[in-house]
Amino acid sequence: MSIKPVRKKLTVKSVAEILGVSTATVSNAFNRPDQLSSELRLKILEECTRIGYHGPNPAARSLRTGATGVVGIMLAEKLTYNFSDPCAIEFLEGVSQVLDDARVNMLLMPGREEFYKEKSLESIPERYIIYGPPKDMGLLDRIEGQQKPIVTVDFSLTNHLALNIDNYGGAKAAAQHVFNTTDGNVAVIGLRLSNKTNNEPLQPSDLLDPFISVSRQRLDAYLDASVEAGRPISFKRIRDTKKSSWSEGVAAARSALSENPRPTSLLCMSDKLALAALSVAREMKIAVPEQLSIVGFDDTPAARVNHPAVSTVYQPSLEKGRLAAMMVLNPDRFESRVLPTSLLIRETTKNLT
Repeated sequence: MSIKPVRKKLTVKSVAEILGVSTATVSNAFNRPDQLSSELRLKILEECTRIGYHGPNPAARSLRTGATGVVGIMLAEKLTYNFSDPCAIEFLEGVSQVLDDARVNMLLMPGREEFYKEKSLESIPERYIIYGPPKDMGLLDRIEGQQKPIVTVDFSLTNHLALNIDNYGGAKAAAQHVFNTTDGNVAVIGLRLSNKTNNEPLQPSDLLDPFISVSRQRLDAYLDASVEAGRPISFKRIRDTKKSSWSEGVAAARSALSENPRPTSLLCMSDKLALAALSVAREMKIAVPEQLSIVGFDDTPAARVNHPAVSTVYQPSLEKGRLAAMMVLNPDRFESRVLPTSLLIRETTKNLT
């Protein structure tokens, strides 16, 4: 049995030795054709093809120069979560539209340290969009240390462009509406309000900083509106979910609607949580909106087409993605921005009389 010899990988240096020219001549044939006569360049390229050399490694060259043509999108969580979240899907669609037009590539990166052990994924992009604070905040130090353009979305980072929405204003409008149209108490189905892993009731000290948590901003708005209405929301009426999922929304809604006295309104921090709550109300034979008002947040397609259609706070997720991409590609042309939100009254809440 004959053993096939292992062929040594060709490099610019080894190719130059084979052809009897300088390394600069080989490099220029591929990268700077204006530095050679057309006859010499053609001869070099033909010889390279004959010996099986197809040019310098583009990945290595990109890492040396920093010009990779790649925008890194660091996500707050694992990749799978973002493909099940309607807002994330719309946001990434908006980013993709702008990057496609600019002929720029995108690298999706999970916001968990475990994916970067013995790896250097963060060195590949030449600029970053950070979509929500990553689960492991230490990753921010690694990215900032590269001194590349950064745009943060749904949170702010000192000395970098930030793109946010008016979470407080939208949430407060939602809370004011239910206080104006219902009697009784209001409960909240929150989303990542704390880092607690158990199901014990939330305490004010458990809450994340509003500087990095859009959910905390929304909760502050709910609580302020409740105090102004003279019907303060007790922390016993706040349920926290770790992700915007159907199963967690159902569990939180069942818990909230099993309280005595039962809430007359549910303020939900996402449309998916609101739709889950609506299914629980149907299961418990609670009439919506006659006995229970439900308000979501985001204005996702599912909230619009559901019957009853979900009252919700609209945020421009697609526009947010497009703008984030434009900002990261041309940071000198933009300043940090806060996009407006608006309350949409549909069938899961009563109208003002």
